[in-house]
Amino acid sequence: MALSFATDIKPLFTATDHQHMSFMFDLWDYDDVKSSASEIYDSVSAGRMPLDGNGNPQPWPKDQVATFKQWIDEGCQP
Repeated sequence: MALSFATDIKPLFTATDHQHMSFMFDLWDYDDVKSSASEIYDSVSAGRMPLDGNGNPQPWPKDQVATFKQWIDEGCQP
């Protein structure tokens, strides 16, 4: 079964992530994340995002990065 934004992707983003990135896109909004998926993937795979409460990179574990990439590869299902 394909991954979905609501079940598998949105929960990857914390309230802090949501707040820190709100100037660029809404990480809790499917359309925003879908339209910026490549850019978001580039940032999380390089460890530049997400940021901690002090604005320092807090890299995702490799399995979370892989989940996000899989979601993209599967067509960014809602």
